[in-house]
Amino acid sequence: MNIEDFRDYCLLKPGVTEETPFGPETLVFKAGGKVFALTDIDTFGSINLKCDPERAVGLRDEHDYVLPGYHMNKKHWNTVRIGTGATDRQLREWTDHSYDLIIASLPKAKRAELLSGE
Repeated sequence: MNIEDFRDYCLLKPGVTEETPFGPETLVFKAGGKVFALTDIDTFGSINLKCDPERAVGLRDEHDYVLPGYHMNKKHWNTVRIGTGATDRQLREWTDHSYDLIIASLPKAKRAELLSGE
């Protein structure tokens, strides 16, 4: 997967916005105002994704390309190194999981509004 494919995949999800609040080199994807994915625009060397804490530890144990979230809460975030073994399918699955966690954390009314596209 390349940066364009990843960006397109994220933006297909309902209510997703992209921003660069940490500077022009860091692309941030949000849903309902909450971050679910970050990556470096220039290198696309890794992606930070939110993850259920138990699952996060399991993924780190299972895959050497999944690390505790760089500059993030290590309990809730993983950094996935690109080009070191992660498949496109895994990246999509883990991105979906991150997005779903954010959506589930939103208040019911905001979640319904976001998912309805209004």
